[in-house]
Amino acid sequence: MVSIPERHTSKAAGWSRRTAAFSAVLLLTVFAGHHFDLVETPVFLWVLAIVALLAALALVFAALAFSRLWNFGDRGGRDLTVGALLALLVLTPYGVAAYWATIYPPLRDISTDFDDPPALDVSDRTKDMNVLSPSTPGEQRLQTDSYPLVNARSYDLPFETIVNAVETVLDRRGWDLSEPYPDLAAGQSDVTITAVAKGFVLGLPSDVAIRIADDGDSVIVDMRSASRYGRHDLGDNAARITDFLGELDQEVAGQIGAAPAE
Repeated sequence: MVSIPERHTSKAAGWSRRTAAFSAVLLLTVFAGHHFDLVETPVFLWVLAIVALLAALALVFAALAFSRLWNFGDRGGRDLTVGALLALLVLTPYGVAAYWATIYPPLRDISTDFDDPPALDVSDRTKDMNVLSPSTPGEQRLQTDSYPLVNARSYDLPFETIVNAVETVLDRRGWDLSEPYPDLAAGQSDVTITAVAKGFVLGLPSDVAIRIADDGDSVIVDMRSASRYGRHDLGDNAARITDFLGELDQEVAGQIGAAPAE
């Protein structure tokens, strides 16, 4: 009689499925918690790192299980397949972020004015956040080369009209204002509105400042956006500025029928 060796169930396959499932649940939970301000950003970033490690570990377990299945005929093909697919799904956003890091310059503070950037509200900044410092000539060249559309706006319109248009666009975007909109005094020709905006993908906060100034010939709108966390903004700040100023152009054109002079 020929003896048929008993097929064992791969423990690594089960661990792959369980680890990948836990990483996926943890990722969704921390995303939801951060979105609703239940999880602070530093904790959120640490948990993201843990999620990536768990997903990578699930792939290691899947590889071990596949080796056992291939060489010894162990059971567990379904578990290792589910584990590998879940782990790859969890790691997909990390791969996208890594790709963005290769195509966008390593900047985290973007402004339309290098010489005199709009002043940010730093009252809520803590020691674990990025330090604000003047941009270096190298950073300025990087921004100019990478983001040619990040330019100030110039309008030949009354100062109050442009301030109202900026406030209208801010209301639509729903950013958290640092202070209520200022009450313009008679003859006032310069105002800076500050707010905190969150990134579209990770929801990481950035400090934003919009300066409206009347230089006597026209009204100049400058804007600055600086990430609170991370060494690389993955293009978020530049996109925020260009989108906001583009929407401001449309708002001004819709209300007044006038195009800006860049």
